[in-house]
Amino acid sequence: MTKRLEGKVAAITGGNQGIGLGIAERFIQEGAAVSICYLSDKTGTEKTVEGLRRGGGKAVAIQADVSKLADGQRFISETVSQLGELDILVNNAGVEKRASFWDVTEADFDFVLNVNLKGLFFMTQAFVRYAMQTKRAGKIINISSVHEELPFPHFTSYCASKGALKMITRNLSIELAPLGLTINNIAPGAIETPINKNLLNDPVKLKSLLENIPLKRLGNPRDVASIAAFLAADESSYVTGTTFVVDGGLTWNYEEQ
Repeated sequence: MTKRLEGKVAAITGGNQGIGLGIAERFIQEGAAVSICYLSDKTGTEKTVEGLRRGGGKAVAIQADVSKLADGQRFISETVSQLGELDILVNNAGVEKRASFWDVTEADFDFVLNVNLKGLFFMTQAFVRYAMQTKRAGKIINISSVHEELPFPHFTSYCASKGALKMITRNLSIELAPLGLTINNIAPGAIETPINKNLLNDPVKLKSLLENIPLKRLGNPRDVASIAAFLAADESSYVTGTTFVVDGGLTWNYEEQ
């Protein structure tokens, strides 16, 4: 089988678990070398990297708090230092905080927006500056959410970050095109990941959700990773500025009550 990402290098934020790890595994299968960043779980991430390297894969782990500009810039520079170059950036790291709007604190608002939006913005800037300096084409893939479109009561800051990401992607698709850079979003629906552990452990809520998903199942990281592999490969070179929804039909399954 032809490996679509042979010789490519990808940096994946939050690639030590969930969707990010699924993407890292798929990219290595497709021939890429990958760097993943993690916040604090050094021991667990080292084990994850050992798994990625099994079978000849090339992977490194770099500690970075993506909400901090300097850490994001360092993640890009250290990826290049350790792997020699960089072709693909996957902005996967994301957080959410549940609260009624009238109870949202400034600290929680800043936490969500700094990770999901501000950190992503300047991480992408560091990648673009690298691409400009080295005069190379590249791919930017953002892991957004169906909530860039779909309301999610009690998670307004999360929805705000994803709605803004949709417009950043559209805007940069125009601004970065002359540089040979494409940028796209993947918007997962309900995926079996650590961020949804409360849902997975609540049979009543899970049953209610599954009733609203036409395909009658949760997604898994592999479902998202397959789209990421397409967007990272040369075959998607004419695709930019759009969002690929991976939700089993959830978003458009509106029913009159």
